[in-house]
This record gives sequence, structure tokens and C-alpha cells, in this order.
Amino acid sequence: MIIKSLELADYRNYDSLSISFDKGVNILCGDNAQGKTNILEAVYLAATTKSHRGSKDREIIQFSKEEAHIRTYVERDGVETRVDMHLRMTGSKGIAIDGQKIKRAADLLGLCNVVFFSPEDLGIIKNGPAERRRFVDMELCQLDQMYLHDLNHYNKVINQRNKLLKDMYFNPGLQDMLGVWDMQLVNYGSKVIERRRDFVRQLNEIIKDIHWKLSGEKEELQVCYEPDVEIKDFEKRLLFSKDRDIKLKTTSAGPHRDDFVFLINGVDARKFASQGQQRTAALSLKLSEIRMVEDMTKDSPVLLLDDVLSELDSGRQQLLCNSIGNIQTIITCTGLEEFVNNRIQINRIFQVKEGKVVCVNEEDMKDPVKEPFES
Repeated sequence: MIIKSLELADYRNYDSLSISFDKGVNILCGDNAQGKTNILEAVYLAATTKSHRGSKDREIIQFSKEEAHIRTYVERDGVETRVDMHLRMTGSKGIAIDGQKIKRAADLLGLCNVVFFSPEDLGIIKNGPAERRRFVDMELCQLDQMYLHDLNHYNKVINQRNKLLKDMYFNPGLQDMLGVWDMQLVNYGSKVIERRRDFVRQLNEIIKDIHWKLSGEKEELQVCYEPDVEIKDFEKRLLFSKDRDIKLKTTSAGPHRDDFVFLINGVDARKFASQGQQRTAALSLKLSEIRMVEDMTKDSPVLLLDDVLSELDSGRQQLLCNSIGNIQTIITCTGLEEFVNNRIQINRIFQVKEGKVVCVNEEDMKDPVKEPFES
């Protein structure tokens, strides 16, 4: 699976952009704040419907404009697919696949699997539970349509239950309706818990060996799933916490409060590991993510690396570069020294400056991109 080309209009600092990628290693090189990461963000958004930064659509659209446009051409098993995405200042985004509008943004997930790695991913290890839940959810939603369905319904039920808890403050008679939402919460929440537990089991089968090698055969890394409530206790827990939920006007129990703990040699990495150890654990996590996508889809994801090599020592740089293999990779950097030092085969180099992108090895390009947004 590869992304053949990307076209942008009124997207962040790009008035108009048309760029064609090689199936191998693509380098986006330039000074900071020139728009390199914006390109990676657009690729990630086109694949997952969400910004890796957590940005809202209206924050991505250029100032004074009402819409931004993304078009990607994806090739899988020799078949090319066009994905069009319109981001709007008001209302939900519009998405079309080969010119056919899709009703739900979720229908796009799985068409193109991407793995995004940036220095900020260190937060998965050292920050709060929300970032770890987000990582697991984004990965599972790309790989498992049923999980996406159950998680979306669970979140809708949580919102409805919380709204009811707030309404009950003014109308206590609504309390009889709470049981209806509790039944649905247990139904969808139990499926979310079960799939997350299975995901962690699969992850641990892969991440242990990867981290052992990355750490110079000194550390064992294990991911532990800490559900807020066990499936068998979910219904009782909701009943037990009902009065508290009514008082606080929010749902206090369920997988929306789960956590995932990373243990290095049995010790909580968030609390006791050094920054170097946390960075290595984050790298192990991303390399494991690549392996999981390959194992579950029988295809390679597109790897997006945002100024990562500068954050790693030479040994970890080499290990990451070796893992790229035959995966299509799009990398941002401020200089090419790390790639030269690691003897990486670079297929296409783009110079990014002030929202303009120029391929500096133009003679190697065999697939010129189409005119932006041609019909």
C-alpha cells in the first residue's frame, strides 16, 4: 500500500500544493515552521479523518477561507483509489471515495493504514491516561471496524447518559430512564474492554523482542491493561456509583477511564524511567505498531516520521532506519546528515520553504502528479 500523491488547497500555510511521492523513502527537508509537518498531518488526516495534533477542522482551514481541500491517490494491490476530503468551518467534513460521497467518516478507516511517529509521542509514555487511550483507539479503529462501531456507540451512550444526569438536576423524575442507558453502556463498553485486552495481548507478543534489541538486551518492556472496571462488575459498578454520578452529573465508571501502563523491567516507566528509557519505549511502541498492521492486514502501512531521527542517538537511528525496509516512508527533517550517516536509500527529496515544495531530484521522478483537483 502506498500514497501516490497528495493535493492541498487552502490548507494551513498551503494555498495550493500538488506533490507526488515515491513508493520508497521521501524526505521533506527545510527549516522549522515552513510547513513540513503540515504535509504529514494532511496525509494522516486523509487516512484517519483526524489530525495527529488533535486540531479541529476550523483550525486547519486558512484564515478568511470557508473550506480546505485534501485529495490523495492511494494504491493498493495495483488498484488506485482517490480520496477527497473537504474541511468546513461549520458542519462536518465531507469525504468522497472515487467520487462517491460516504455517509460516515468512519467508513474511510482501513482504506489506508498509517503509522505516525513524532517526538511528541513520548507523551504516550509519560503523560496521562487520555493519550494512551487515544493511541490504542486510533490503532484499533484503523484495524477493526467492529471496534470502531462499538467505540462510537459507547461514546454516544456516554454523552446521552451524561446529558440525562445533568437534566435530572432540574427534573429528578427522569431517573427512571437511567437504566436504559446503563444497559447500553454495559453492552458496548464490555466489547470495548474485551477488544482492548486482546490488543494488549497481541502488542506484548511483538513489543518484548523489539524493545529487548533496542535497549541493547538490557530491558524488558511490557504493556499492562488497567481497565477501570471488569466486565463482570460493570453493571454493579454503575448501580453502586449512581448517587455519585447524579451528584457530579457525569459517568464515573467505564472504559472511558481505562489506562495502559508501560513497565520496564517491572517498573512503571511513566514514574521511574529516564527520558532516554521513555523515548526508547515510545520507539518500541511505534515499531510494534508497524508489525501489528502488517500481521493483521497482510500489507505494509505508510510510515510518517516527523523530525524523529534528531531525537535519537546513533544506535537507535540505525535500528529505526533498518526497520523501514520496503515500507513507504515520508520523513521531515532540517538536514540530510542523519540519512547520509545511516546510509539510507533516499528515493525522493523535497525542499519545503514558506509553503512551497520543490522536488530537488526531479530527474528521478517517473510519476508526475496530476493537476491540482482536476475532475
